[in-house]
Amino acid sequence: MKKYDANTVSDRKASVEQQPSKLLKVKNIPLTEREREILNLISLGFSSNDIAEYLCISKETVKTHRKHLLQKMYATNVAVLVRRGLEFGMIGDA
Repeated sequence: MKKYDANTVSDRKASVEQQPSKLLKVKNIPLTEREREILNLISLGFSSNDIAEYLCISKETVKTHRKHLLQKMYATNVAVLVRRGLEFGMIGDA
């Protein structure tokens, strides 16, 4: 298990806070209807397999959509992705 100290966490937080332009871009990023749908399902705790089965698409397609969402929203992991989705009102309207 990776061990975090206070300096590591505060350094990462400071790094994010120094990049407001990226976060402003996230606010204005148009997501496709499918990306929005997948973001909502991720926020509900669906796995890639669950999403693929629910939407009748392949698991690889779900992975591609997830990858695009992470890139578009400047998120390093799914927790950040969901947090930003909630902050910018992209989750919960489907």
